[in-house]
Amino acid sequence: MVKFLIIRFSSIGDIVLTTPVIRCLKNQVEGAQIHFLVKKQFAPVVSQNPYIEKLHILEGDLNATIQELRSEHFDYIIDLHKNIRSSIVRSKLRLFSFQVNKINFRKWLIVKLKINRLPDKHIVDRYLETVKAFDIINDGKGLDYFIPDQDEVDRSVLPDTFHEEYTGLVIGGMHYTKQMPLDKLIQLIRSLHIPVILLGSRDDRVVGDKIINACPDARIHNACGQFNINQSASLVRQASLIITPDTGLMHIAAAFKKKIISVWGNTVPEFGMYPYLPDPDSRIFEVHGLSCRPCSRIGYEKCPKKHFRCMIDQDIEGMAELANKAVN
Repeated sequence: MVKFLIIRFSSIGDIVLTTPVIRCLKNQVEGAQIHFLVKKQFAPVVSQNPYIEKLHILEGDLNATIQELRSEHFDYIIDLHKNIRSSIVRSKLRLFSFQVNKINFRKWLIVKLKINRLPDKHIVDRYLETVKAFDIINDGKGLDYFIPDQDEVDRSVLPDTFHEEYTGLVIGGMHYTKQMPLDKLIQLIRSLHIPVILLGSRDDRVVGDKIINACPDARIHNACGQFNINQSASLVRQASLIITPDTGLMHIAAAFKKKIISVWGNTVPEFGMYPYLPDPDSRIFEVHGLSCRPCSRIGYEKCPKKHFRCMIDQDIEGMAELANKAVN
């Protein structure tokens, strides 16, 4: 038996992107046992993953978590987060460990100086490089997401209009500069031909209601804040198409091989976190030629330049045309 501890504390998309490492280690290393360390609020993302023997939950007291981990007698640590907390875990456990190369200096170069030295490589492949010492190869199966039976959403709970096909439109995001502006969402929905379910958190519900009020003739259901993450994943799985900014639901959609229209604001696909092996008809929308983009590795609460052209200048008509073709 070879016992691995994989560390990825957060967040939704980043955890989903680790799933090929989990699967490949389990399937390709004889006798591999996979344990996974994650923050409590993100545990549902991997709670049903059959390749994981045990989840370890971080909530509050890191020292207590380390004591729990020490009792497991791991052989190796695979650190796919590589931050201060994960470094403390590694130093306290004193085990042989492997850490992902986060290429932060190269990201800094493109954000601050607009010098692109980023490798043409997806983060999944960089995660897999972390375990190359175990002769792991990419099995080409993409991302995994497993939904508990109790969280599968029966379409009968939705309005009748949504019992057949619908588009999932993600209107939220952790940072404002990753989100599509309200007027662009309204413009897009008015041009779509099939029903639309709005996806997001409780914080996005007000925006969803504004969209519905502005589009009285459209077939829209505001699901923001009504479903937990696994239930939202079920809605994504059942959608004909997902339109989304750079969010965790984008990566969940890729895990289900959905057709994805991904809309990029202040971040760029060159960071290596674009949809991984989705439906081949998927498409990336971004505004090229902006000297300020990317302005951040993550995002801001407002546009630093105050013009927000990375979202304002998006080709909404082209997006709608592609979406309508994709579902017909």
